[in-house]
Amino acid sequence: MELFADRAEAGARLAERLLDAHDPVLLALPRGGVAVAVPIARRLDADLEVLVTRKIGYPPTPELGVGAIAEGGEPVFDLRLLHRLGMTPESVADVVEQERRELARRVRAYRGDRPLPALEGRQVIVVDDGLATGGTARAALRAVATHKPAKVTLAVPVGARETVRSMQEEADEVVVLLTPIDFRAVGQWYERFDQLSDADVLELLGRD
Repeated sequence: MELFADRAEAGARLAERLLDAHDPVLLALPRGGVAVAVPIARRLDADLEVLVTRKIGYPPTPELGVGAIAEGGEPVFDLRLLHRLGMTPESVADVVEQERRELARRVRAYRGDRPLPALEGRQVIVVDDGLATGGTARAALRAVATHKPAKVTLAVPVGARETVRSMQEEADEVVVLLTPIDFRAVGQWYERFDQLSDADVLELLGRD
């Protein structure tokens, strides 16, 4: 399969699949989702805002996500994984609180005191740079659902097939350009997949 040159090119290609959206609000998951969403917002002439999410890591190995939380939503856990690890949601309560604090810090950094735009009755497109386990996307979609939007679309350039299938239960529509058989990580499908900073996000949003 052909690789995406970078997140901007992936977003431009993804935008062509979203042209029938009616006056949507784009919610980008920082950090990488913002770089994908900017060309989509430009192509659709759509409002763009960030929706901050945080992974909830397994304490001995924080890189292993056992859940996620999105602003305005409750933690969403991978209960099967927690069970295999001999844990419960209560076992990671300290991690959840730590991530809530970091989530609040990032909301302030990206939006200041501004709330999310009004989503009720609107078409909402949630954008990220890819789907691996889908934990943060799932938390984001459930948080968005509490705002009673008219339609929720999840749009990503690339995703693991099983994860993409599972997202059909969370969103009204899932738009994905690539679902490779040999998916191992999101970054392998980009020629350039730099780590982005908070400053990069603010620059992309024109808030630097």
